[in-house]
Amino acid sequence: MGRRRRGRDVNGVIVLDKPRGMSSNEAVQRVKRLFAARKVGHTGSLDPLATGVLPLCLGDATKFSQYLLTSDKTYVATLRLGVSTDSGDADGTVLKEREVGAVSRARIDAALEGFRGEIEQVPSMFSAVKHQGKPLYKLARQGIEIEREARPVTIYRNEIVDYADDRLVLEVHCSKGTYVRTIAHDLGEMLGCGAHVEALRRTTAGPYRENDLVTFDEMSRMAELGKLDSLLQPVATAVGQWPPVELAGAPAFYLKQGQPVLVPHAPTQGWVRLYEQENDDGRFIGVGEILNDGRVAPRRLIV
Repeated sequence: MGRRRRGRDVNGVIVLDKPRGMSSNEAVQRVKRLFAARKVGHTGSLDPLATGVLPLCLGDATKFSQYLLTSDKTYVATLRLGVSTDSGDADGTVLKEREVGAVSRARIDAALEGFRGEIEQVPSMFSAVKHQGKPLYKLARQGIEIEREARPVTIYRNEIVDYADDRLVLEVHCSKGTYVRTIAHDLGEMLGCGAHVEALRRTTAGPYRENDLVTFDEMSRMAELGKLDSLLQPVATAVGQWPPVELAGAPAFYLKQGQPVLVPHAPTQGWVRLYEQENDDGRFIGVGEILNDGRVAPRRLIV
């Protein structure tokens, strides 16, 4: 006899307001227990120090988590100037304390020019980047440091929100793979006083915003009322930034067989959400990509 699969089939996305001090994996396990779900996965880890937008995919939504993993993010970071830590954030060990002195807002803004646009960034030893199958942070905790190659990232916006009493608040809109703690460390060294991330909040991840957030307290209350599933976003929202394409009849049939099809009035390039027309309603069936000849090619289907 095969192993019995545990948990129920539940599909959708919960946009968790991750509390400080909790790892992304801990968040996944807690949501899995609350929903009694068979399958839950996160869309890229968020440091224990950080709070805010952490989309968790349940059931069929896990098939599209890779697209959220590669999506852009926005953070509000509070930096403490004058103190450097080994991890680049408040969870690390203090390495050096220096006088901040007369570091003006204008000087900080000028320094931030080096952290805008396409830049090269060396991942922290306390990041989740893997070396020979092991996350760097595990090696760092063993006192091991290895050479890391710089990686290209894009900083679309990096602006001062507030600056007072050696605390600098930045809003950073960036591409996947960007480490705000590395920006803090490098900026602090450029200013000559050192810096680390004291608090970090993710405010957007792909199509999700703070007004989509759900807390664990809200989930517990809705679970008691038997309405927990009402908090889930539809699976299609995981790729909500892409335009929709609706299919019916023969094109829908052949596309579900894995064949590219021509669809009138479809976009001319890029990725799209696919819907099959059923009784005047569109049912989300996956994602596709527009080929050079204009046909819509299925890339990930849930049928």
